Amino acid sequence: MKKIVNGICVALAFVCVGLGVVGIVIPILPTTPLFIAAACLFAKGSKKFHAWFLNTTLYKKYIESAITNGTMEKKAKRHMMITLGIVFGMGIVFSPVIAKIIIGVVAAIHFYVLIFRIKSVEQAV
Repeated sequence: MKKIVNGICVALAFVCVGLGVVGIVIPILPTTPLFIAAACLFAKGSKKFHAWFLNTTLYKKYIESAITNGTMEKKAKRHMMITLGIVFGMGIVFSPVIAKIIIGVVAAIHFYVLIFRIKSVEQAV
């Protein structure tokens, strides 16, 4: 059973990486959260794939500073907040009342973390 769960985690991690790469090009997909999810899923599913992902330029460019230092570049942070605002806004507009409440709470938590818990830094050269 453990091998099945690990396989599912690795497969989902690759889906997250794929969607994250698409998110680099298409601004509606939030890249950083997808890469964070991929890192978590790789850690659960396979030490080998987790080590590989931690050494990729995608990880180093988009989420390493957020995880190690608790910082993000201002541009990336702004981009993430705009994307999340659009996605959460669409969810609130097109959902039933109970879902709107849940989406509102999740959105509030996301924005709280982005604004108050993750420090902004200037773009690295």
